[in-house]
Amino acid sequence: MTGSLIIRPFEPADEADLVDICLRTGAAGEDASHLYASPTLLADVYATPYARHDPSLALVVDNGRRAVGYVLATADTRAFAQWFSGTWWPSVRPDPVVPSDAALVTSADDPERMLLADVDRYPAHLHIDLLPEAQGRGLGRRLMGQTFDRLRERRVPAVYLALDPANTGAGVFYERLGFTPLLTSNPNGSVRGLDL
Repeated sequence: MTGSLIIRPFEPADEADLVDICLRTGAAGEDASHLYASPTLLADVYATPYARHDPSLALVVDNGRRAVGYVLATADTRAFAQWFSGTWWPSVRPDPVVPSDAALVTSADDPERMLLADVDRYPAHLHIDLLPEAQGRGLGRRLMGQTFDRLRERRVPAVYLALDPANTGAGVFYERLGFTPLLTSNPNGSVRGLDL
């Protein structure tokens, strides 16, 4: 426990909070509400499917009223990508697609987007987002540590993540955790990996 904030397993009742957190942190750590016509689209790509696919790899920070942060992971990116493109995305994909949402929908339509050059070396991947009230209190490090432990229990050798290069604070945080750029997957260093 850190103040009134605790880390706990994800529960289905947290889904609306996941959507809100994802949208409020979706523009390089800042609020992305103004960028998308659909308030659920960003989470439909980067949050909710992870919690649905493997809830045991979903943790939230709870302030006593709601979730204010999360880490969501998949232990097997290849299996997740297949499930996402074959089952999840067809069930939530918007139709018609409005112009403000088109680039994200086009990206999500690509079943290969998660299968980076390094995916076999780094088979797991994750997403972490914290609202401001949960930042700067060591909760991100604790969330990541608990997720790494869960992945190790499954004998997953390594994990990757992608970040927006504009989110310099996240870049520093990941570097402190030991993540290093996977330049074969993305030459600009926005994809980073960590051996577990």
